[in-house]
Amino acid sequence: MAGSTRSPSNVRGSERLSALPPYILAKVDELKSRLRAQGQDIYDFGLGNPDGPSPAAAIERLITEARRPGNQRYMPSKGLPETRQAICDWYQRRYRQTFDAETESVVTIGSKEGIAHLLLALISPGDCVLAPDPCYPIHRFGVIIAGGEPVPVACGPDVDHFAELEKSLARAPRPPVGLIVNFPHNPTAATVGLSYYEKVVALARREKLWVISDLAYADLAFDPALPTRSIFEVSGSRDVAVEFFTVSKSYSMPGWRVGFCVGNRDLIAHLATIKGYLDYGIFAPAQLGAATALGTCDADVAINRQRYQDRATLLVKGLAAAGWAVPMPKASMFVWAPLPPAHRAAGAVAFASALLQEARVAVSPGVGFGPGGEGFVRFSLVETDERAERACAAIGSFLRHDPVG
Repeated sequence: MAGSTRSPSNVRGSERLSALPPYILAKVDELKSRLRAQGQDIYDFGLGNPDGPSPAAAIERLITEARRPGNQRYMPSKGLPETRQAICDWYQRRYRQTFDAETESVVTIGSKEGIAHLLLALISPGDCVLAPDPCYPIHRFGVIIAGGEPVPVACGPDVDHFAELEKSLARAPRPPVGLIVNFPHNPTAATVGLSYYEKVVALARREKLWVISDLAYADLAFDPALPTRSIFEVSGSRDVAVEFFTVSKSYSMPGWRVGFCVGNRDLIAHLATIKGYLDYGIFAPAQLGAATALGTCDADVAINRQRYQDRATLLVKGLAAAGWAVPMPKASMFVWAPLPPAHRAAGAVAFASALLQEARVAVSPGVGFGPGGEGFVRFSLVETDERAERACAAIGSFLRHDPVG
């Protein structure tokens, strides 16, 4: 007798899954896939997926360690001691901050996994968390997945970020338990100085908030006179904060999936505990290659930073020539572009879809990063100079022939 089967239509997701809003970027992604299936060449500025080479020294370490007996086994979920020490040494060199590798650091599967799992460890159902808007999606959706309620904090290049934080704190439906900050900011490329973190730490201590600082773009600030600051340069920050970093962007190692969390011992312990239940650690050769990158590959970081600055300059100039005025970012690997005036009424998704359909240029509609992103699109600086120039020419043709959408 044949066993019974259950129709997929009868399988329902959990309340946690149903709480997630529709994926706004899906419409553009589906159109991009369809055009590629038809053989169309797409100028793809969508995903922030670094295209530069990983450091040669990191690759050589990976190869050497992959041949070493024992390195193919499960690894500690909190990361290898050498890799945890490497991020602590990086903080000492970069910010003159000393961390204990055993109790104040954890290796994560990229920063995204670490942030998501830390939120799962910290948030109880209904907890409010202050999160940027627009934002890297996990900053918002990680709160929702954990059963919490994100309270949006307006973010952008021309925003008083602390003033907006205070406004959001005042209008939160319940006293928040935590705060997420991300500078240089994805997607808007906004930056802050040390005084911002001083005020954030004081606020967190007063309001009894934990703070998650996402420092993924630390090395991609373009003005040497305005380097990225760490929250841990502020006295008292370790009472309330952790900070995430990753080798993905600085070192062009996105597929290696190696990130880090350092800071408050209790928060680190909570993250280590939940990771112990959920993963067996990262492939040892990848971790050790990342440790080599952190310790010896500053020259590669400088090359990557210059590449993104040059690409941003080229793109902004090319868009200006196409009739689209877009500000130059101060940091990150993104250009945050206000919609051309004639297309603002249609909205970001409609504009991005038309740009893809007519010019074969893929960008991310800003509203996909949160309601505060409406009226913008994000360019990721991952196309070569030649292709970016051709994309700008195609955009110019599109804007001239379809001026009102």
